[in-house]
Formats: sequence, structure tokens, C-alpha cells
Amino acid sequence: MIESDLASAVLDSCVLYPPGLRNLFLWLAVEEVYFPRWTEAIHEEWIRNALENDARKNHPPLLSREKLERTRDLMNRNADRSVVTGFEHWIPRISLPDYNDRHVLAAAIESESSYIVTFNLRHFPASALSAHGVEAIHPDSFLCKLFEDNPNGFLRAVEALRNSLKNPPLSGQQLLKNWRKAGLPRLVEQLQVHWLGI
Repeated sequence: MIESDLASAVLDSCVLYPPGLRNLFLWLAVEEVYFPRWTEAIHEEWIRNALENDARKNHPPLLSREKLERTRDLMNRNADRSVVTGFEHWIPRISLPDYNDRHVLAAAIESESSYIVTFNLRHFPASALSAHGVEAIHPDSFLCKLFEDNPNGFLRAVEALRNSLKNPPLSGQQLLKNWRKAGLPRLVEQLQVHWLGI
């Protein structure tokens, strides 16, 4: 499948912040189920939020900026051409409920992406996005769409993800439990039937 055939989506920082969700989206990109997009500004946002949340929950903190920046660098290397640049000129022309989200829509416009995948749908109203041919979509809805469009590729990605988890290893049921907690109930229902056969 060539890149132009793939759904192109900008991943908001709230999607990249949870490690389990981030891993799922990255493995789906590796299996060419869709084409991910992000910016260095989006990276900075999820890294900052991860560090702040870790500092609130753990003493001493379990995460370090160095470790998360290594993750960012691996993402940039392994998802070739996913980093969107040159989007800044769109920002002054964009109006969104949250002023600080304009760079996300600017990246979608510049990269000609069809979707912004985000939990914060209210921050990206259709009235502001439709003129640019962009749709904000919940991660659960987007992943279900990807599964319906390419079930074999999706299941290969999920199995590759499970096989990659060594420390600790996770069963399929544990992965589904984690994804349900992360806000993907519809996807979990589909995978229970088509992946685990239950």
C-alpha cells in the first residue's frame, strides 16, 4: 500500500501521552494501516504533560525528559516523514475555542491530513475544520474505522505490539483491559471477537 492510499491523521498530544495508546498507534503505522503526523510542538506537549503527571504521582519520579526524548526520536526515525514542518504560517488564520490548539489544525492543513485524532473534540469544532477538509475524530472511532478498512493489517499490528512487550509481557486480555481503560470500548469489543475470538 502506498502512502497516498493511507488515511493521514495528525495525532494530538492527548493521544500520544498514554504509553499504551501511543504504542498502538505506532504499531499501526509500522504495519501501514494509516499514516501518522505530528509536530515537534505536539511532541513537546505530550512530553511535558507526561513529566508533570509523573512528578505528581511518583516520588522520586519514574520518568525523565531524556527517556521521553529518546522515545520521540525513535518515533521520528521509525515513522518516516511524519514530522510536519512549515505549518506556522497557518496559525494566525485559525480560530479555535482553545487558542493553544491552533498549531494542531495548522499541522493538519499543511500536511493535507484528513483527520485530527483527539479526545478533546470540543476544542476542534467542525465549523472551524470543515473549510480545510479536516475532521476531528475520537481515537476509538478512528481506530474502529481503521480496523474496518484493513482488519488484516490491524490485527498484524496488534499481534506485533503484543509480541514486542517483554518487560512485562502482557496477554491479549490484559491489553484489551488497558485499552478499555484508555477510552477505546468499541475497539475492544471488535478485537475480542476478531482477535481473541471471545
